[in-house]
Amino acid sequence: MADQLPYKPRQGEIPTQPGVYRFRDAAGRILYVGKAKNLRQRLSNYFAPLYTLHERTRRMVTTAASVEWTVVGSDVEALQLEYMWIQEYSPPFNVRYKDDKSYPYLAVTLADEAPRVMVTRNRKIPGAKYFGPYPKVWAVHDTIDLMIKVFPIRTCSDASYKKAMATGRPCFPGQIGRCGGPCSMKVTIEEHRAIVDDFVAFLAGGDERFTRELTRRMREASAAMDYEAAAVYRDKLQSIDAVLSRSALVLAEDTDADLFGIAEDELAATVQQFVVRGGRVRGVRATTIEKEIDIVGPDLVDQVLQRTYGDAAAADIPRQVLVPVLPDDAGELEVWLRERRGRNVSIQVAQRGRKAELMRTATLNAQQALVLHKTRRSSDYVTRTQALNDLQDALGLTEAPLRIECYDASHLSGTNVVTSMVVFEDGLPRKDQYRTFNVAETTDDTDTLYQVLMRRLAHLDRPEREEEPVPEATDDGEVVTTRRKPRFAYPPQLLIVDGGQPQVAAAARALRDSGHEEIALCGIAKRLEEIWLPGDDFPVILPRTSEALYLVQRLRDEAHRFAITHQRRRRRRDISTVLAEVPGLGEARIKTLLRHFGSVAKLRGAAESEIAELPGFGPKLAASVHAHVSDH
Repeated sequence: MADQLPYKPRQGEIPTQPGVYRFRDAAGRILYVGKAKNLRQRLSNYFAPLYTLHERTRRMVTTAASVEWTVVGSDVEALQLEYMWIQEYSPPFNVRYKDDKSYPYLAVTLADEAPRVMVTRNRKIPGAKYFGPYPKVWAVHDTIDLMIKVFPIRTCSDASYKKAMATGRPCFPGQIGRCGGPCSMKVTIEEHRAIVDDFVAFLAGGDERFTRELTRRMREASAAMDYEAAAVYRDKLQSIDAVLSRSALVLAEDTDADLFGIAEDELAATVQQFVVRGGRVRGVRATTIEKEIDIVGPDLVDQVLQRTYGDAAAADIPRQVLVPVLPDDAGELEVWLRERRGRNVSIQVAQRGRKAELMRTATLNAQQALVLHKTRRSSDYVTRTQALNDLQDALGLTEAPLRIECYDASHLSGTNVVTSMVVFEDGLPRKDQYRTFNVAETTDDTDTLYQVLMRRLAHLDRPEREEEPVPEATDDGEVVTTRRKPRFAYPPQLLIVDGGQPQVAAAARALRDSGHEEIALCGIAKRLEEIWLPGDDFPVILPRTSEALYLVQRLRDEAHRFAITHQRRRRRRDISTVLAEVPGLGEARIKTLLRHFGSVAKLRGAAESEIAELPGFGPKLAASVHAHVSDH
């Protein structure tokens, strides 16, 4: 693969103004849309040497055949245009959201003659006041059941209401005490409207006024020995307490905010949005994001806010947005939100106090949701079975690949070449059987894979070496001695290599030369996640939602992670070995140097005075360290 992309613009062609850029493939399809305050500075990151790019970013730029840009007048206009194009084109390499399901809301139809309270997922009812969203439908129904005991408003359908008002007979919910509208024949339309106003005011955060009023009435009734009325007020207070226990006071009463807790890894991110109104958490919304390119921290927050508020009504945009880290264009996002809301909006990081505590709670929920998302896909027996069966069908195997080994070759600028081997059995990782292979001399990735596979496959032909006897007890208590086959001698049903046709060809040659062509082989390319088979001119394309593709991606990314982890440990060990030779430099001081500089290269470039400033170092020791690392 060439180190430079053929469509890279010439130096000076890209403007320095703000704008929106688009990567297209050879067919003209838009692959990725992004914005920039300085187009030249931003796009130069994509045209850096390919080996320095993140794996998924590299896959995007190598899939693309061209890049184009549109200059706009301001950073805010760039944000607006980026959002519009992402919505219009749905580029495959922009982040993908998994919250397409609609969340239930509690709605009060204020535009009706006699407003009703209802559970709905429709956010476009004219004149309706919405509360939520709620994570579960039953949570909305429970809230309504408790609330109508305190504020008896209409719950029946429009058809029931019209029939009751026309006939003068109470609606059926009214007959059983489940509807308090005028159709129950207990209140007038005007009286019912006043109760509805109290209902809305309570849910909007004015609960203390109602609690004080009910408490006063209960005490007055008790003092007047009207114990039945006092019991009614007591029951209403208990219902209010039950509602408030579901929505604990966490912030100041005038707080109107949305708070976002985010957890992420290389493949996915989860977002927990806490809707805080009147100082109380009025709703929670969970979102799962599947990443296609390397997007973390500020950029991820930027995308989340655009997604959340891009189509939101003005009333759903709060005064304050609390995030774990500020996006780079926080000022432009505030202007954009202010234009949509019609009033000021601030984006802040919750750093201390109760807001920070709530942020930790939201982040904890997001972390748990991320673990659950990954666990459900990987640990569910039905899902794993489906993935293995789909993989069998897609690759034309005679049986499901119960043992899969995946290989990834990695290096640092051509040095420290290492190949990782990860093992999945029954769709689950077997980390005790992971291996790494150091390669002393190699010409390229294909040669590396060939060498490693020849070394690994040689173990399949060696005579079985019996391990230590393992005693096992039979049902009758008799102890027998069995011998186990070494784990490394088990043949896989499927080998996966990280790469396309060249890497698959090298692996196929290793299988042929070692005499193990019975083992199935495929490669996963770093472009559009194509699956390549030996000798095929065209790849196998698995559906984007396929469990088989997710399994192969997990194997590939786990192999990549394991290789990088091994390299880091090896590099750190090499650094420690060099520093351990310095007289007077103990383990604690070596750790101090590693934490501060991270590598021998950076340490070599440091001045003696910079080393001497570290705790435990003086001019003499700093000079010894500097002299020693300069000689190596």
